[in-house]
Amino acid sequence: MADASYMGFVGVTTSSSSMMKIFPAWAEVLGLPTRTLIGHDIPLDSSPDTYRSVIRAIRDDPHHLGALVTTHKMAVFKSALDLFDSVDDLARTFGEISSVAKRDTRLIGAAKDPLTVRLALEEFISPDHFTTTGGSALILGSGGAGCALSYQLAQRDLHQRAGIDPVKVRYVKTSSSEDVDALLAELPAGSLVVNATGMGKDRPGSPISEAGAFPLEGLVWEFNYRGSLEFLEQAKRQQVSRRLRIEDGWRYFIYGWSQVIADVFDIEMPADRTAQLSTIATRWR
Repeated sequence: MADASYMGFVGVTTSSSSMMKIFPAWAEVLGLPTRTLIGHDIPLDSSPDTYRSVIRAIRDDPHHLGALVTTHKMAVFKSALDLFDSVDDLARTFGEISSVAKRDTRLIGAAKDPLTVRLALEEFISPDHFTTTGGSALILGSGGAGCALSYQLAQRDLHQRAGIDPVKVRYVKTSSSEDVDALLAELPAGSLVVNATGMGKDRPGSPISEAGAFPLEGLVWEFNYRGSLEFLEQAKRQQVSRRLRIEDGWRYFIYGWSQVIADVFDIEMPADRTAQLSTIATRWR
């Protein structure tokens, strides 16, 4: 019976997610054994015991088929790694778990951000963008999504240059929006600016101040699609004057969920099926 089992969603404010409405429609099209998605809301910066308790609940409940983890991906890895029978190589490399799947009695953790970020990135930015514009990338935030994006950008850059030039990466710890504004000011035209901090969704605000100026002809990517979205609104106010191209987190959201659902339910997720799911999801955009 579809109601006898369920998939989990580990986040901060899961009831506000469009997926609560989208999942039953997707489940019907995909023929999943459940149409029910339940939320596990965990406050930011919770104790390790809190994360362990949620993962144990998923593991020990026979009706719980698995879960998607957002926001807390690194905390789950750090706090509850030993509760998993195995995790994939990407989970160990990035120190995050975004997919919790069950295979018989085994609990399996996986990191899907590197894949889902790449799929969304390929739709937004052409492979030769940085080599043709001379732009740089400023990724704000060092969580799972931000780290995955930096990895994918480096991979693309290395392939584009055939390994000739080393990728130049600089790590900067900022303590104020003015610090971030200063980094923005250094960017050449055509640069990419990404908000992967969680600000504007999990907590209000933006990593940049109202005085911060986006690069001319730049690309702005807000990883969130819901919430107060202050960073996205700042970009929109400068869109004409700075000639910006702006993307929100909707496509990343679609790819993230479709790939974790494929993992949890052990099904294929080819491009045409993802496109079908995306069309269905637009009803709740």
